[in-house]
Amino acid sequence: MSAPPLTVDIWSDIACPWCYIGNQTLGQAIEKYDGDVTVRYHSFELAPDTPVDFDGSETDFLVDHKGMSAEQVQQMLAQVTATGASAGVQLDFDAVRHTNTLRAHQALHHAAEHGLQGALLERLFRAYFSEGRHVGRDADLAEEVGLDRDQLLADLTADRYAADVQRDINHAQQMGVRGVPFFVFESQYGVSGAQSADTFSDVLSHVAAEVSTVRA
Repeated sequence: MSAPPLTVDIWSDIACPWCYIGNQTLGQAIEKYDGDVTVRYHSFELAPDTPVDFDGSETDFLVDHKGMSAEQVQQMLAQVTATGASAGVQLDFDAVRHTNTLRAHQALHHAAEHGLQGALLERLFRAYFSEGRHVGRDADLAEEVGLDRDQLLADLTADRYAADVQRDINHAQQMGVRGVPFFVFESQYGVSGAQSADTFSDVLSHVAAEVSTVRA
């Protein structure tokens, strides 16, 4: 008998390396889970005041945003890069083009309506952290995962999903979420931070057992 179907809601930001890593390790755990898992992504902006065209490097941004020295930032990024590599995620912070992520979040809501949200999120993460693409302006990324580029651009121009993005952010605030990634299993079990694949497997097993008991 297979495990019960589960739903995981994730609050994340494109410009968050831990969100990229957590998305990867959760995916690895889901692959081992003996049942269906539906993943839904929700918007969270870590730095909403960031301009679309930020003039500077990732180090420059973090020095200003976190109040750390350039040396401290470089050490932190090296540690994150190593953690990402162990999870199968390539992070190239020298190539990152820091940008406002509102447009990317709106694109993800558009993608959700077409069943391609997970594919676009993964593509955006890879483009931002590994390829040095400008995710604040590059609509070709959506086309690469099967979305209609012109339709997406029309929706973005009309701010069709701005309210959806804000609704996600408000929901996170109501739950007391202060940082991302933040995972909610079956609308009631919260897990904060990028956990290992083994930890996520344990969480899935625990939640599955709870759900099976309730549904029995």
